[in-house]
Amino acid sequence: MSTVSAKRHARFLTGSTMGHVVRMTTAGMIGLTFMFLIEAITLFWVSRLEDEVLMAAMGFAWTVQFFTISIGVAFMIGASALVARSMGQEDWQTARRQATAATVISVAVLTVAMILLLLFRHEILASVGARGQVLEVSAAFLLISVPSLPFMVVGMIGSAILRAEGDAIRSTIGTISAGLAAMILDPFFIFGLDMGIHGAALGISSSRIISVILTLYFVIRVKDLMAWFSWTDIKFYARPFMVIAVPTLLTQLASPVGNFIATHEISEFGDAAIAGWAVMGRITVVAFGGVFALSGAIGGIVGQNFGALQFDRVRDAYRDSLIFSTVYVLGVWAILALLTPWIIGIFSLSGEAAEVVAAFNYIAAGGFVFAGALYVSNACFNNLGRPIYSTGFNWIKDGALMYPLCLAGAYYGGASGVVYGQALAWVLAGLVAAVFGWRFISKVEDRTRKSRAKGGMRASA
Repeated sequence: MSTVSAKRHARFLTGSTMGHVVRMTTAGMIGLTFMFLIEAITLFWVSRLEDEVLMAAMGFAWTVQFFTISIGVAFMIGASALVARSMGQEDWQTARRQATAATVISVAVLTVAMILLLLFRHEILASVGARGQVLEVSAAFLLISVPSLPFMVVGMIGSAILRAEGDAIRSTIGTISAGLAAMILDPFFIFGLDMGIHGAALGISSSRIISVILTLYFVIRVKDLMAWFSWTDIKFYARPFMVIAVPTLLTQLASPVGNFIATHEISEFGDAAIAGWAVMGRITVVAFGGVFALSGAIGGIVGQNFGALQFDRVRDAYRDSLIFSTVYVLGVWAILALLTPWIIGIFSLSGEAAEVVAAFNYIAAGGFVFAGALYVSNACFNNLGRPIYSTGFNWIKDGALMYPLCLAGAYYGGASGVVYGQALAWVLAGLVAAVFGWRFISKVEDRTRKSRAKGGMRASA
């Protein structure tokens, strides 16, 4: 056993659950926000080229790439849930082997997804609504940026493992490095080397690789949270990892499908609407990074306490996460409303593009109160052994609700109506999931106690 592992203790089994929620979600938010900030920074520099076609092209490219990123997020959550349980039992050697196996499996799957996306990028972009020059520019952007996705998933999983162990600072530094790199590389490639949108794609890929190198250094050299590569470990842990990761993957794929539907409806209103949609999308992921970080950030807290059978703390973490998410969203919503004129100006938006951004900032952003509730319940389901419930609620939102609501919104309110329809889908699904999640914790506790009681009776006999 390594010296580092021998001295380590599970951090989330004691102390204030609200403190853990705030600390880990803030760390995850900063890290995830900087990861998405790369795209926002890239979009800003591309907007300086003052070409609406380029802005629309990036909107389509990100909609398509969102699918592969969601695969990475699913494996990140699966790895965190698996490793956190072992950490809660203070079985550090198992946690190390699980972390390595999960990373190798994830890279293999993302590599296959990357190849398929590159081969069929033109057809996929056309299905979203991209046409003519916009389609060709989007395809060129994907050709350069997509190959870095397998590297990105390594950084995502490494950051999640650090959060599951409780090291908020290093997990944050690893992802922040990507944003800082983008700030330097984007203008250099786009303007310094006069590469235009091709330079934007190259900047994204380079920043992802830099983040991976730093994160792996922390995970392997500093924290000793990965073991040597072993085919035996991969075969042994593949099933328990995939039992969590596959339903989580189905869950995560719901969001890009919903975004795909909304983008297709928005595209009917022209390139200006898509340009506004692209800006809105970057605003969403940067401003609400805390919401998107919830599932991964609190997963370690829920997972460790579940592993230690401390259900009172699991319940406290769930409640505190809902409170934190609600307060956070209301604060960010207010800030977005105040900054709307500045955001529209800095991205040089006008007409339909400006209306789309305003519709989100002034009204639809409030729907993220319920998006937060959905992400909190997802963390609960994923880490308490029922990731399929996350799948169900997310597909209700994106599969059953998104299309009719966006279609109705487009009919009655144009491009802005699509934004409102998307927000309403969040509200309905998040409200039901939050109530169900609270009851689910009690059911798991009862089931676990009955199982332990039966085990005790058999041991006595």
